[in-house]
Amino acid sequence: MKKKKLLLISSIGGHLTQLLQLEPLFKKYDYHLVTEKSEITKQLKSKYPVSFLVYGARNYPFRYIFKFSYNIVKSLFIFLRERPDVVITTGVHTSVPMCYIAKLFRKKVIFIESFAKSSSPTLAGRMVYPIADLFIVQWESMKKVYPKAVYGGQSIDFCRIRNTRASIYSFVKRSGKLEKNRCD
Repeated sequence: MKKKKLLLISSIGGHLTQLLQLEPLFKKYDYHLVTEKSEITKQLKSKYPVSFLVYGARNYPFRYIFKFSYNIVKSLFIFLRERPDVVITTGVHTSVPMCYIAKLFRKKVIFIESFAKSSSPTLAGRMVYPIADLFIVQWESMKKVYPKAVYGGQSIDFCRIRNTRASIYSFVKRSGKLEKNRCD
């Protein structure tokens, strides 16, 4: 039986750190990482299959428009080359086009809202929430913002991480049907 393929995408920094905490998934599924190119992320190539997008902070709106447009085209190219079954992201803006491309091709999208957000949503979260098949929040209080979200716990709580991964395992394995699995 063919393994399902995951495409994991995030911006650099804390979002990438949280995404790499899902590393146990890498042993179970075929996967490909996508993040923004920097001196630090170039080192990932020696350990993981990875593609890079252009780093684009929104501090310079004019440049950002060109970089974001380029990243949309490159995301489509990466998606067509990798053909994932599921896209998993911890955000932020870099991942939004990939999530919409995945939905265009009727693939599953899992969005994990930032640990840093405990009472208000990220822009990426607001944009992906309507199309996400599984939306995971790391603070119970965020369920008020995203009523259909699943509480996965904070990244630093390993028990909760297991719960989040278990949710993702179940989701991927059962093709979109979430199975509850709690850490005792």
